[in-house]
Amino acid sequence: MNPIETTWNLEALKPNNFEDELRLIKISADNLAKKWKKNKSYLKDNNILLEALEEFEEYGSVWGGGGKLAYYCWLKLSLDQTSPENRAQNNLVEQVLIENANKLRFFDHQLMKLPLKQQRVFLESKNLSHYHYYLQKLFSLAKYELSEKEENILALKDKTARDNWETLTASLLSKEKVGGKTFEELLTALKDQDKVKRDAAAVDFNGVLEKYSDVAEMELNSILADKKVDDTLRKISRPDTIRHLSDDIETEVVDRMLDSVTARNTIAHEYYRLKADLLGLPKLAYHERSVTYGSIDREYSFKDGVAVVASTFSKLDSHFWEITSHFIEHGQIDVYPKVGKHGGAFCAHLNISLPTFILLNWTNSFRDVTTLAHELGHGINNEIMRQKQSSIYWRSPMSTAEVASTFFEDFTVDTLAEEVDDETKLSIMMARLDDSVATIWRQVACYRFEQSLHSKIASEGYLSKDRIGKLFQASMSSYMGEAVEQSPGSENWWIYWSHIRNYFYVYSYSSGLLISKAMQNAVRKDHGFIEKVNYFLGAGASESPKTLFKTMGIDITSEDFWDQGMDEVAAMITEAKKLAYKLGKIKKAI
Repeated sequence: MNPIETTWNLEALKPNNFEDELRLIKISADNLAKKWKKNKSYLKDNNILLEALEEFEEYGSVWGGGGKLAYYCWLKLSLDQTSPENRAQNNLVEQVLIENANKLRFFDHQLMKLPLKQQRVFLESKNLSHYHYYLQKLFSLAKYELSEKEENILALKDKTARDNWETLTASLLSKEKVGGKTFEELLTALKDQDKVKRDAAAVDFNGVLEKYSDVAEMELNSILADKKVDDTLRKISRPDTIRHLSDDIETEVVDRMLDSVTARNTIAHEYYRLKADLLGLPKLAYHERSVTYGSIDREYSFKDGVAVVASTFSKLDSHFWEITSHFIEHGQIDVYPKVGKHGGAFCAHLNISLPTFILLNWTNSFRDVTTLAHELGHGINNEIMRQKQSSIYWRSPMSTAEVASTFFEDFTVDTLAEEVDDETKLSIMMARLDDSVATIWRQVACYRFEQSLHSKIASEGYLSKDRIGKLFQASMSSYMGEAVEQSPGSENWWIYWSHIRNYFYVYSYSSGLLISKAMQNAVRKDHGFIEKVNYFLGAGASESPKTLFKTMGIDITSEDFWDQGMDEVAAMITEAKKLAYKLGKIKKAI
């Protein structure tokens, strides 16, 4: 492998002149709109519709999301969020993108409003076969589509009616500093193994949340009311309907997964009981549920992390490592923390003609290695889709997006757990269980919380912060059980949880991990199943998740299927108990 690059190389995206390239983004949409807006023949003729679809797809492959300039500005802002110039340029691009979306809305809108008879003609047309699934999905959304002018208005008001409210709360929290610690540093301190330190951090953290609870109350009520207005206009009875339609997953499938997980909340209860016992506590305070148990003494340099994923990915399929090494050698991973850099980690992609970029904040921890594998899973998914799909299907719907990432992450944890002593093995097992319980049960509890919010604001009109807090604690306690106390201050933890502002997408974390576990088990039983994994990674949005997984022998409509993944978590808890008992950490194994 060539030398490792640890910073993004954005030279290929860098504009020669910002204003000129911003103007090109506008012109690209103007030209397309000029050709097709008044030409209604594509609504009647198969061949003309094919021509139009091909032109819109070509537009998406080059200018989708704003093309190179938009991607460059957003990535640059991610590297330095303190730069007024970066923020200003990104905002200017975003404004143009909203305008472009409104200019081109007519195309899909007019197709959606076609009579059913004409829709069937297009769906049965052989020369439109490539676009069959795209059209089928488009037509399924038709009954919730308002007039073109109304849709434009809704798009224009999103920033002020929702986005700005969310940004206000997040920005206020990010500016806080208590005892020399930022809000993010307080979050990290909550996981400190020293109880005195983490309890002190919890007092400060809860204090920050309480300080902004009145603002967050108004913010959340505003965006919930905005959602209610949109749903009323669209005549939608369930607030999660649009999420399911946009993710191309049946509401019945999501409901079955939610019910299956909720029915087995006792698995999460058992895990937290074990964790409390290992920490020597009668109960965990709310802020202690994610405390790191034990220690993994070894530090992992980025070079070490690369070696771990190289070993793991190569064993699965050499193609996975080839994609990864290309990222590393071509400056597509920004590795180390910097002042002003976006926190956490993500995998970025915009359209099929632009490269994938991965952001990390590497601190030489065990968690950094698993995060690298997780984000590379998204990246590998992107690249295999790029090889298999055209622009119109080059994306992962939310219903499948987390499957690839957790697949690669879990196999990497297996590699990390090889040849370690029992103490370290128990620490790794508990870290893995932390993630599984949070991803499966906590996210389902969050979804239930969202359901209660939207239901109660519809019937009650306004929710006080105390009312929101009680709804939040009820949802959290249902999955945590008696081993975790809903301690004072926990009623405000919804304030910083950004997920609930991006309505109802959290189900995808739970379903994604459970589906991933099924795929992992299939590969462990028969390595030849990796070919089906490759098929999944290349499918993109070309078929429904239900159909895609059925092709792989996975039936996500079955209650038994969801139970299989949870059985694996339950078995891991039993294994952890036995090991903890063997090490003298707890008094009984079962």
